Amino acid sequence: MPDTVTDKAQRATMPLAGLGRNGPVVSRLALGTMTFGVETDEAEAHRKLDTFVDHGGTLIDTADVYSAGASEEMIGRWGRQRGGLGDLVIATKGRFAPPPGSYGASRRALVRSVEASLRRLQVEAIDLYFVHGWDRHTDVAETLDTLGDLVRAGKLHHTGWSNVAGWQLQKIVSTAEANGLPRPVALQPQYSLLDRGIEVEVLPCALENGIGLTPWSPLGGGWLTGKYRADARPEGATRLGENPDRGVEAYDLRNTPRTHAVLDVVRSIAERLGRPMAHVALAWLSGRPGVASVLLGARTVDQLAANLGAADLVLDPDDMGALTDASATGVPPYPYGFLCDWSGLDVWRRLGT
Repeated sequence: MPDTVTDKAQRATMPLAGLGRNGPVVSRLALGTMTFGVETDEAEAHRKLDTFVDHGGTLIDTADVYSAGASEEMIGRWGRQRGGLGDLVIATKGRFAPPPGSYGASRRALVRSVEASLRRLQVEAIDLYFVHGWDRHTDVAETLDTLGDLVRAGKLHHTGWSNVAGWQLQKIVSTAEANGLPRPVALQPQYSLLDRGIEVEVLPCALENGIGLTPWSPLGGGWLTGKYRADARPEGATRLGENPDRGVEAYDLRNTPRTHAVLDVVRSIAERLGRPMAHVALAWLSGRPGVASVLLGARTVDQLAANLGAADLVLDPDDMGALTDASATGVPPYPYGFLCDWSGLDVWRRLGT
């Protein structure tokens, strides 16, 4: 059903943040829709979208590769039923699933991918379009020039990148600035208490260039909720219960002393605050430099609603410090430690690495 003024007035509020220096204002928690069409059928997907918006969420993230476009289609049909998506910020991605006859982040691929996403989402413009990863076969200038043409044509409002190294991000920014092309306003990396690898190069580069972060896998594939144990392989209706070798959160990969040391600190703070462990992990990530909005993925509406409850939690400096210390992996002595000691360049210390 279309929204009414009364419906909107009754919605919960959620903290907002600007996405980088020049991006849109977005909710501090975002809805990730990778499960739509795989683990989540359309009726459940629409309930998740309703729940997210009712909690004050505004940023909805999808990709053309999610369920071969089914995720975008579900969002598009939901938007049509509610009378449009104009009050929300819709983000999607292209790179890995171009239409036949094109590839990667080339002009041919991106133009076709954007047109297909517009049709599936049933919108005239995409608010935030991510290039889903680096394409070594295409000159980055071609990719950026294509994005610029799509922005000027009114089909994209803002652009971003996902899953890139620090040198790649800086090359994107430098090429854009040198040629008068759109600079990215957003970066979407993996980032959590269990994976802080971006803090060595990627995050400092993003901070230097005023690029906002929308991290994925903020709960480490469910590990930071406390549901996995060191002495028992997962079973049942969880992601790792169904597939213990799944992705970056695979049980044997993450079941380490460091993981459980981090979980002990998260659990201690959560018990003292009377909050779920997930809230503490999400609040730590929301409080990190450069993070504008954290992507929530959930198998059920109840899980989503529970995690949205983290929106009002701001950790005090002592708790932030304890979590940062427990999860710190440090930086290699050279060149990072050397630069800190020799030149006073303290960006890594500021990040708490």
